[in-house]
Amino acid sequence: MAKKTTTGKPLVADRRYKAAAAKPKAAPKKRRARTPHKRGLLGWLLLPFTWALGLIIRVTWKLGLAVAVLIACGVLYFAAQMPPIETLVDGRTRGSVTLLDRNGDVFAWRGDQFGGMITAEQVSPYLHDAVVATEDKRFYSHFGISPRGVASAVRINLSEGRGPLSGNGGSTITQQTAKLLCLGVPFDSGTWKNEREYEDDCRRTTLWRKIKEAIFSMGMEAAYSKEQILTIYLNRAYLGAGSRGFEAAAQRYFGKSAAQVNPAEAAMLAGLLKAPSSYAPTSNMQRAVDRANIVVGLMEDQGYITSEQAAEARARPAQLSQAAQARAGGYFADWVMEQGPDFFTRDTTEDVVIQTTLDQRIQTAAETALLSIVDAKLKPSSKAQAAVIVMSADGAVRGMVGGRDVRASGAFNRATQARRQPGSAFKPFIYATALDLGFSPNDLIDDAPLTINVPGSGPWRPDNYDHKFKGPITLTQALYESRNIPAILLSEDVGREMVRTVAQKFGIASDLAAGPALALGVSESTLIEMTGAYAGILNGGSAVQPYGLIDLRLKGDDAPLMDNTGSGLQERVIQQGAARQLTYMMSQVVARGTGTRAQIPGWELAGKSGTTNSARDAWFIGFNADYVVGVWMGYDDNSPMSGVTGGGLPAEIWQATMSRVVAGQAPKPLPLDVPGPSSRGGMLADTGIEADTEILDVLQNILGGLGN
Repeated sequence: MAKKTTTGKPLVADRRYKAAAAKPKAAPKKRRARTPHKRGLLGWLLLPFTWALGLIIRVTWKLGLAVAVLIACGVLYFAAQMPPIETLVDGRTRGSVTLLDRNGDVFAWRGDQFGGMITAEQVSPYLHDAVVATEDKRFYSHFGISPRGVASAVRINLSEGRGPLSGNGGSTITQQTAKLLCLGVPFDSGTWKNEREYEDDCRRTTLWRKIKEAIFSMGMEAAYSKEQILTIYLNRAYLGAGSRGFEAAAQRYFGKSAAQVNPAEAAMLAGLLKAPSSYAPTSNMQRAVDRANIVVGLMEDQGYITSEQAAEARARPAQLSQAAQARAGGYFADWVMEQGPDFFTRDTTEDVVIQTTLDQRIQTAAETALLSIVDAKLKPSSKAQAAVIVMSADGAVRGMVGGRDVRASGAFNRATQARRQPGSAFKPFIYATALDLGFSPNDLIDDAPLTINVPGSGPWRPDNYDHKFKGPITLTQALYESRNIPAILLSEDVGREMVRTVAQKFGIASDLAAGPALALGVSESTLIEMTGAYAGILNGGSAVQPYGLIDLRLKGDDAPLMDNTGSGLQERVIQQGAARQLTYMMSQVVARGTGTRAQIPGWELAGKSGTTNSARDAWFIGFNADYVVGVWMGYDDNSPMSGVTGGGLPAEIWQATMSRVVAGQAPKPLPLDVPGPSSRGGMLADTGIEADTEILDVLQNILGGLGN
């Protein structure tokens, strides 16, 4: 057997295993014996604290995880509940009333005005940016809440001695929108008495509400885009003067859409968000401008407008529209609101438009006339009040001022609510009765001392204002000199009940006196009643129902729900001829009687003054061919005035008003008939008239001062 020989290099496997066999194994390492850790005194002292810290860390991250899960669930829950934004932009529980003048122009608003939905993309970019710059400059970078803003607000509140949640809230626009939505809780009349109480409850600040607000805000961020959230905010925010949303506010203050406002107007609107009532330009324009300048600075600092635009906005601040600046017809608007049903006026849940009889030119004339005379003739400390009404012959009220505060609304209206004695301003209805029964303006009547026996009270001896007696005079002279004795004699001759009937049919709804003092105007009436009654004389003898509402319709509808067109004229009270004769007699009051201060050169005018006992009330009511103007003066507490008669300051206010009303117009003749000779041969005189009823104290009220 041949011997096996090896040649060449060994196989790889042989080399691997031979090398492994040749390498000696390393000796195993010896394990060091573990000795107890020596903590030392400090270690033992810190042991409880380190253990507690570890426990806190373990519990905190688990609790934080649980809270994060709960917040996430809350956010998802609220996000899932969010409705389409179109259902959120108008959250009013009551509607609005827009009042238009006779030409269709807006002059007043009542209720909560909503101008209609306008989106963040549709508003003026200046307004869009002004709101963001003012309310939340990090709006586009946060997730609904701003931890930095909250921390800053807490620091400010604490530094100023308030609670951490009182004062500055550090709210983002999203959080403010959440508040406007009342965190998704709708208004419930069973829970809240009214919308104000509901909104106050929504604005309450508690720790739990702030937590819910934060979660709700993040839910909004999850459900809506930033522009959608801003859209809700722009439409829901209250901006003063009854305006809900920036579209309504832009229309209310500037007479234009929110899409058209310039930088100055945008800054003023955005400035309202801080305090709508305080910064409303209709309340205090200078305060509104100062606030707007701050907003302009914020817009400039944040790069929304250039330095040139900022300078222009400061140099030319926003100006109110003509209607907003005038703030005319507040008393008139309140009165018109009473003429429609409550469910379409005071308590409306709809948006209503009312066309009225108001003439803004005439309204301004009445306001400026009253103020010009009051400011010039009364002491600054005087509390005397005045009221003015301008009315067409059919009863349509063209202007109304219910007090010296001509810009007031919701205030006591002395033109419609004050019941006062008209004094001699009542006398035309005595003469109207007589003329309708066939008397002539040239008939004679005896102005002589008169005694009337009042059963149970004794003799009553009325007097004239000047304490003089002129003997036989015409009825015309008796009226233009406002003689008391002839008025009483004539009233007794034609019959008190007849005089009462004529006056009431002309629209004086008061409970008229039953005794002979009826002739001296001791029965209380209102200025609008008296002015309406005089309109009946002007129009030829037909009664009128004073009115201000022409039609009422829902906003956007063409067909009116109420239509009062032509509703002023009522039934005929006296013959047209009698009315034209009475107009002649009353024209003499202005031409040469107690109303000469009411004269306007070139114009035929008619009227009558009235002054009550101790000048507690002073009146002048008169007319030209187109308009009746009624003026009253007095104190609200019925105190006597000093040196005031109807032919004095009231006649001057009347003249100042009528002069402005007819300015630029060609004079028109009055509808009157100049009387011929008297058809009666006799003369009315004292024949020992017995008065069947009259209370002595009422009679004493008119002694010593009634007339003029």
